[in-house]
Amino acid sequence: MNKKTLGPVSANLIATLYEENKAIFTLSDIEKITGLKDNAARDLAHKLVKRAIVTRIKPGKFIIIPQELGKSINYIGNWYIVAREIVKSQNYYIAFRSAMNIHNMTTHPLTKVYIVTPKQEYKKIRRVRNVTFEFIYMKKKLIWGIENNWITKSEKIRISDMERTIIDCLYHPEYSGGVLEIAKGLWMQQNNMDFNKLIKYALKFDKIVVIKRLGYLLETMSLVEDNLLGKLKDKINEKYYILDPLLDTDSTYKNTWRIIANIGPEEIKRSVET
Repeated sequence: MNKKTLGPVSANLIATLYEENKAIFTLSDIEKITGLKDNAARDLAHKLVKRAIVTRIKPGKFIIIPQELGKSINYIGNWYIVAREIVKSQNYYIAFRSAMNIHNMTTHPLTKVYIVTPKQEYKKIRRVRNVTFEFIYMKKKLIWGIENNWITKSEKIRISDMERTIIDCLYHPEYSGGVLEIAKGLWMQQNNMDFNKLIKYALKFDKIVVIKRLGYLLETMSLVEDNLLGKLKDKINEKYYILDPLLDTDSTYKNTWRIIANIGPEEIKRSVET
């Protein structure tokens, strides 16, 4: 094993895991391959973690550190696959700015992974080595518009589709980099975006704040025809919501969406076109 000298049991374990294409493995895998039981299997796993042969993703689950990385103790592999392995629910999905990153809707580097789950069974923030995973609760009835994407040649993850990603981001701009970043994402993928589906999603999601924010952006950037905008305008009520809750409201702009527009049309246009 290169410069990492392993005993015969450890060497056989790692070699077998590679042969079985199990870069991510569990204590059960250790027991099955080595014949070790309970505490003995845990002790072996602990030794492999200590020697930077593997990284612990969560209790009882590990990932092999590629030999060419040496003793890279912060290695956790593909962040999205690790997110999938952390969660217990099959209804999870990668969301918000992380989904924007996968859909090529942002030029900013990934700094954390946002994961939606239907159960409040996780700490809001979890760190695995040097990577932050943030869990956001969403009622199960609101979990739709999700697709299974190949994130590597052999691994799939659950992720909000492009249109659902926009809906989620407009509902929680704080997990998305703000409304200007969402506008940029819309602009970058306007040729791949299904705007009929996007409008349908907004109406199905049935959150007035999302409808107003979406309508304001689509109208400002002239991305859809008036008949589609009309479907959103039919839902407008008298209550005012802030366009971007991450920004102050010192300056606001008049609009037909009954929204406190603290970002003007010209600023949005400049931002997306540069």
